[in-house]
Amino acid sequence: MYILGLNAFHGDSSACLFEDDKLIMAIEEERLRRIKHWAGFPTMSIRACLDEADINITDIDKITISRNPSANLFNKIKHTVTKMRKIGTLLDRISNTQKVASVKDLLAKEFDVSKDDIKAEIHNIEHHRSHMASAFFVSPFKKAAILSIDGFGDFTSTMTGVGDGNNIEVFDSVIYPHSLGIFYTAFTQYLGFSKYGDEYKVMGLAPYGKPEFYDKLLDVVELTDNGLFKLNQKYFRHSKEGVTMSWETGDPFIENIFSEYMEEVFGKARTKGEEVTDFHKNMAHSVQKMSETVIFHILNGLHKRTGLDSVCIAGGVGQNSVANGKIYENTPFKKVYLPPAATDAGTSIGSALWYKHQELKEERKFVMYNANTGGKFSEEQILEVILEKELKYEKLSDKEVNDVVTDCLIDAGVVGWFADRSEFGPRALGYRSILADPRREDAKEILNLKIKKREKFRPFAPSILSDKVDEYFERSEEVPFMEKVYLIRPEKRKELPAVTHVDGTGRLQSVNKTVNPKYYNMIHRFYEKTGVPVVLNTSFNENEPIVNTPQEAIATFMRTKMDMLVLENFVIKRENNHQS
Repeated sequence: MYILGLNAFHGDSSACLFEDDKLIMAIEEERLRRIKHWAGFPTMSIRACLDEADINITDIDKITISRNPSANLFNKIKHTVTKMRKIGTLLDRISNTQKVASVKDLLAKEFDVSKDDIKAEIHNIEHHRSHMASAFFVSPFKKAAILSIDGFGDFTSTMTGVGDGNNIEVFDSVIYPHSLGIFYTAFTQYLGFSKYGDEYKVMGLAPYGKPEFYDKLLDVVELTDNGLFKLNQKYFRHSKEGVTMSWETGDPFIENIFSEYMEEVFGKARTKGEEVTDFHKNMAHSVQKMSETVIFHILNGLHKRTGLDSVCIAGGVGQNSVANGKIYENTPFKKVYLPPAATDAGTSIGSALWYKHQELKEERKFVMYNANTGGKFSEEQILEVILEKELKYEKLSDKEVNDVVTDCLIDAGVVGWFADRSEFGPRALGYRSILADPRREDAKEILNLKIKKREKFRPFAPSILSDKVDEYFERSEEVPFMEKVYLIRPEKRKELPAVTHVDGTGRLQSVNKTVNPKYYNMIHRFYEKTGVPVVLNTSFNENEPIVNTPQEAIATFMRTKMDMLVLENFVIKRENNHQS
């Protein structure tokens, strides 16, 4: 049986395809459209999944979509009638709902078939149930508490529950207009970071400040006795007058959520391009600390209710790696699992798994420890692109590749690393990565000068051999998806200046030899030469989605000052290609 899972008409649009118990492919539309956080109907992702399986849309048996227009319908109608003041906002919501309801029409048009020839049944799975399924059903736990927390989906921002075998029981929900994601986004906008998905910039800025405004934020977010929370609506616009959300071009845009009252209390918002001052750093730190307080409050209530040692977390707020790294110290939970795409992209997988396990009662068959579910390209395809671009190259053995790459890194070089299938989710995990030497004090400057051109306060991440984590980090744990930030041991921080953040932490990615042998062996060769089992890893992009194809990797290499590009076993050196 073929199940096509979709996240559509929402940021981080994506598609996945299951054949019985096998995940054939999962890919985000942004990787194909080349627009970050692309929103809309994921036609290119669907086509990629079908091509990977060599089937047609008419072969699909079931289609699941991680939206349910019927969910919380009474609350939606009540809010629309009593609160919504902008007719444009109302029309946008009606249009979006209609699109969700017309999936077969869209597929028939895209694939040039009759709607009647599409035999697949459509199953609408509520947004947060899809999130919960995306985490628990691929986790290593037979039984676990579950938290889904983000901005909004189907009028809900937070959902708690418990998973047991192939069943999830939902406990509580936080309904519109209360949302920790809205809280974080509003202050992200207030701090001058206005693009959809900029919240990670606030997380990166936070360690440079102090929690000077934390006490004031206690008036913005209130912890409730039932283990949840609510927002003080005076600080926000979304519930009173509505906020315009645009998805039509595929590039998500959300109008400012913060109210004039927020500026009255905290001062004038930072404008784009304005200098980042201590005030902004302190505000970022306070916002991050308040978010952690809310997350730990929810998790402690969830642990009290379940008594379980394990928890699965998903949702955009659940992607907060700094908060995730503090769960063990602030809650009784002893094991935490997050999927590679805890964001809305992961709900395509989650909707399919909810249907498979929750509704069909199929037994769970696999644990997701690897995120490389996207596009893969043959040697012939890669070579064709290299020759088309008239680039000089070498084809080397794995051992030779590892030698030239590590020599380049040691010599202050920057390497583009393209191997196997692309990653699913927001992190580059050694399949589409840019690499540098973590021992160099100037590595951040080199990367920002040659490629990234991003804010100086944003950190770069360490990829470390999984069997060496305990030597460098204060907590030893497998963290395959870069989903947790931990303290680097004080005696090791000077050894890793390029990946140690200002507060002594690093966003950990443990590299397992079984999961990603090619990447592991390269890092191990670096370790043999330097005594350091770590490389600096950042996403293979330049202010764009992470590269997916050899063409995109070569284009990024050619327009930046990268020193070397590795496409599987093909090595392209800058020094041999001056024309680029």
